[in-house]
Amino acid sequence: RLAAQDVVLTIHPELAPWDMLFAQGEAYESLSDDERSPVEHHLTEIKVVLIKAMLSDHLPYLGIARDWFDIKDLIAILAKRIGRGKIGGKAAGLMLAENILRKSADGELLKNLRFPRSWFLGADIFNQFTQLNNLVGFANQKYKDERQVRKEHPEIQREFQRGTFPEDILTELRGLLEEVGNSPIIVRSSSLLEDSFGTSFAGKYESHFCPNQGTPEENFESLLIAIKRVYASVYSPDVLLYRRSVNLTDYDERMAVLIQETTGRRRGKTYFPDAAGVAFSRNQFRWSPRISRSAGFLRLVVGLGTRAVDQIGDDYPRLVALSHPDLRPESSPRDIHRYSQAELDLIDLRRNSFSSMAIADVLQRDTPHLRWIAQFYEQDDLQDLVSIPLNWDPKKLVVTFDGLLRRTAFPEQMRRILDCLEKAYKGPVDTEFVVMLEDGEGPVPVPVIYLVQCRPQSHLISESYSIPHDVRPEHRLFLSTRMVPDGCITDIRYVVYVSPETFAQLENQATKVALARLIGRINLRLKDENFILIGPGRWGSNNPDIGIPVSYADIYRARALIELASGERAPEPSYGTHFFQDLVEAQIYPLALSMNHPEDEFNRDFFDHAPNALIKLLPEETIWESVVRLIDIPAATDGRVLKLVMDGDEGQALAFLDIPDS
Repeated sequence: RLAAQDVVLTIHPELAPWDMLFAQGEAYESLSDDERSPVEHHLTEIKVVLIKAMLSDHLPYLGIARDWFDIKDLIAILAKRIGRGKIGGKAAGLMLAENILRKSADGELLKNLRFPRSWFLGADIFNQFTQLNNLVGFANQKYKDERQVRKEHPEIQREFQRGTFPEDILTELRGLLEEVGNSPIIVRSSSLLEDSFGTSFAGKYESHFCPNQGTPEENFESLLIAIKRVYASVYSPDVLLYRRSVNLTDYDERMAVLIQETTGRRRGKTYFPDAAGVAFSRNQFRWSPRISRSAGFLRLVVGLGTRAVDQIGDDYPRLVALSHPDLRPESSPRDIHRYSQAELDLIDLRRNSFSSMAIADVLQRDTPHLRWIAQFYEQDDLQDLVSIPLNWDPKKLVVTFDGLLRRTAFPEQMRRILDCLEKAYKGPVDTEFVVMLEDGEGPVPVPVIYLVQCRPQSHLISESYSIPHDVRPEHRLFLSTRMVPDGCITDIRYVVYVSPETFAQLENQATKVALARLIGRINLRLKDENFILIGPGRWGSNNPDIGIPVSYADIYRARALIELASGERAPEPSYGTHFFQDLVEAQIYPLALSMNHPEDEFNRDFFDHAPNALIKLLPEETIWESVVRLIDIPAATDGRVLKLVMDGDEGQALAFLDIPDS
């Protein structure tokens, strides 16, 4: 054993070769506690230098990571890395979370906690690829105007697909696939900016599943295509405009890649996990005052987790408040049936592709652990699957997760995982996970949780406000009573409004996409004004038939975004999706309201008949005047402005005409 005086640091860690740093670090960590104490600061410096070079140089991350990584942990990461650059924000966050949980969670929790097999492509390979294929000129895309960025991106994608990798990288990627075998994998972005404190870039870059069921050469080609698609997404309009909005345009962005084994189970010709979702350690949007904000929140689906984070449209995950897992937003079996998951995402092993299929076509009578995932809906009632008749009708299945949430340890496991991570992060966290149900000793299955991502949770900066009760009826413009946060927006001058009927009359999806771009131009022109957006269905949906398909770049200057339903029940705001996280990060308040619900209010007469100022703002947009109403509140109300007060404890958000603060 070396004595402390034999391993006093005599090198400058920032200038030393990595081999020397690893050897010195291992020597320090081999010391007894008494011997190690005098050189602990040297060990910390070595770890910080290595973490900065291998994982992330963001100071908030370093302040946490240096306390949780040992030298052997960094060596293990090195063994799974191709290239020499950083492994990027997403991979760095996952590795940090894994070390936090392995070293702070108790044995009972760790027994059923897993982490997927992961490999890393260093960010230096992105530089090699762009230089080898003469793609470095695209680095200045970030300084071009929005129209150029959008117009040129398809050609950039094609140029990247035509590119080739250095031979040594190709050899290592072939070795990676040999190690993977025939397991499906996902190729995920892990840019240097991604998943950092304050700017998550949630869902901005691309990720792609590789089913890995073809010939070795087909699988290899599929992997290369996926990596190149991730690389090209560095220059996507959504990424570049997001960077512009958060003052990161000048950053020299580079893309690392995280390759993970996809957790799931083969079921005939399909492959998917029992459940997956996103979990937040803090819950800002409650549907009952009984729910604790500090106990956490889940967005839970059966199948691959893509359906939990994307704006799917007329399909609904199970929302879970971890303080009261059985307390649902819906109040009746009919509502639970109506607002439940209709399709699941999976790997189609026969077609060697990612696919979405109807629940009734996938979940079968012999599906393992079905009773813990779903119930029967019959005669306006939900029934547990105690016994399943031979002549059952799979169309009566409703994904509720009631068995998983009420009769297994899963909710408590998730609470404890989130508590451990939040304590180490010294702030709320946002995670993605997968659940596999394994047979236990008794009739109740054991939930095994795979953590696949962790980052700081974006949250609204808010304080408590009370709804005023002296507002004159004619001054009340709308009232929302569903999943309301705390907050207040004053001096709102403009409302951008699209009615459900007008939207429904648009002739095709291309017109709806063009409408989204118009919203983006309004967003740009109103950059110095307080304005809110009110529109039908799902803002940001990937299905233009059920909502305006805006991206973050189209709406990031708005102060609030209201999802308007024409039925009796407004859908929950898309809490937990990547789009929703963008809103929260930008301090844009999301609300949902129904024009026909007895507890909600919507002053339809005002919004339909107030003067339309669209052409005054954008004279060239005359074709949209009958579709989009831009209401100049002071001009329409003799100098008043709109004020929006949100009281999360009371579950109400009231927008009313008010005297300007100024």
